[in-house]
Amino acid sequence: MANNIGRIWETDPDSKPRERSSQFANDIVGRFRSGRLVGKTPEALNEWRVTTGDPVVAELITGLMGGESAEWDTDKEDNLEILTDSKSVNIIIDSSDKLDASMKLFGNSGLVHHCDGVEFLSPDEDKGEPCGCPPLLEDRKAKARSGRGPKPSVDLVFKLEASPESGYFRFNSGSWELVKVLHTVIESIDKYDGPVRATLAIENVSYTTKAGRDVSYNKPVVSVVGAYVPATQADMEKAA
Repeated sequence: MANNIGRIWETDPDSKPRERSSQFANDIVGRFRSGRLVGKTPEALNEWRVTTGDPVVAELITGLMGGESAEWDTDKEDNLEILTDSKSVNIIIDSSDKLDASMKLFGNSGLVHHCDGVEFLSPDEDKGEPCGCPPLLEDRKAKARSGRGPKPSVDLVFKLEASPESGYFRFNSGSWELVKVLHTVIESIDKYDGPVRATLAIENVSYTTKAGRDVSYNKPVVSVVGAYVPATQADMEKAA
């Protein structure tokens, strides 16, 4: 029997299905999220929420972290979400270049302030100029709460230790608590010559103030464990 559609991909080669390992190994295949919107109200989560547009990735996440895959209301490509049962996941970070942080303020027209706390990072015509942010962290937080100043945007790109061939995942956070320790995380990564093993976790902080007010919130935690050794290399070292 003749194959009459053998040239179907000739005019659109980018759409041709490829082996998963070559197609997705360097792609962002999903996002880890520590919260969601219920109506218009933000809700912090105690376990990781993962979104993806790939049913195979969704199945991988449910197998590793629990939960069920379901569609959610979004106009983005990651239309599947998994509310996992896991507070922590073991990850691989290639280098400290995969961990980026800056300060951002968005308005109706998009990004209106982008800096490192001292100088503007964009747009190009303002890059390197003083950004005017207060020098003290508490003052910066107060301006951010009022909507008149930028807040942190921490971006981490990583692979799952249990399935590095599945591609990269992204986690973005506006946590001031993460910003406070970011320099130590970067230092821990840079101690190693190559990728590192780490954990990405949601940690609850609860305490009572001197005035008797109960305070409870969640914060993301990145903890470097050690150097990452690929499975095949690790097996060879054990056999030696």
